[in-house]
Amino acid sequence: MSIVVTGATGQLGRLVIDELLERVPAERVAAVVRDADKAADLAARGVELRVADYNSPQTLKAAFHPGDTVLLISSNDLHGRVAQHTAVIDAAKEAGVARLAYTGILGGPDADFLLAAAHRETEELMLASGLPYTFLRNGWYTENYTGQLPTVLEHGAVVGSAREGRVASAARRDYAAAAAAVLAGEGHTNTAYELSGDVAWSLPEYAAEVARQTGREVAYKDLPAEDFRALLTGSGMPADFAEIFADVDDAISRGRLAVTTGDLSRLIGRPTTPFAETVAEALKA
Repeated sequence: MSIVVTGATGQLGRLVIDELLERVPAERVAAVVRDADKAADLAARGVELRVADYNSPQTLKAAFHPGDTVLLISSNDLHGRVAQHTAVIDAAKEAGVARLAYTGILGGPDADFLLAAAHRETEELMLASGLPYTFLRNGWYTENYTGQLPTVLEHGAVVGSAREGRVASAARRDYAAAAAAVLAGEGHTNTAYELSGDVAWSLPEYAAEVARQTGREVAYKDLPAEDFRALLTGSGMPADFAEIFADVDDAISRGRLAVTTGDLSRLIGRPTTPFAETVAEALKA
């Protein structure tokens, strides 16, 4: 019986593997990957590789074994997510896994923004499957913002349409540590965790922190939603994606990503990473 991580070569997946290897022997960990060559480093650490693809349901049949504990890391295909997740759920049920954990979104069934729709549907599918489950409802990653630092510094501005809304973000490694704790631990069956950072901050505060750490002028520029969507599409983002990301800022303005339950820090046994620390790490990189 293994702990199986899907999407294991992705940004979150690799961090979950790292955290698991701090907790359990490598021979208990299996990584579901599309390309074994890209996971050679994991194999070298003693992790079992199982080659499968969300888009090829037939390949998933061999990815899971009876008694496995499986982490379904949500697909980054915003349009194909539900079909891909359905294939994983079906394969996990057919295999007879012991538990299926899923990385959803903060708020679960109450999340009322576009990005949350596929996550809500996936949770419903998991409940209908009858599989023992754990819902890891992840809040926003601080890296969603720090990944844009080159553009921010080029233009001297953080741009959005979130107004004074606040974001209780955490570092990606915090969410990975929580997933590993749940996968390797006991007492998490048929439980939902609302995972977010300990402190909620605003985009004006984020801009001020970047300015403080760089010594450069950086301000937050708040745009009407339609102008923000136009900015995103003008930079080359497809219109449907721009609609989703502008809608996230609307959700932030309404407090949907500011929830601070303490679940994340309790699971990882330490405070969540302050956003200023993630900014500093990104600037060094």
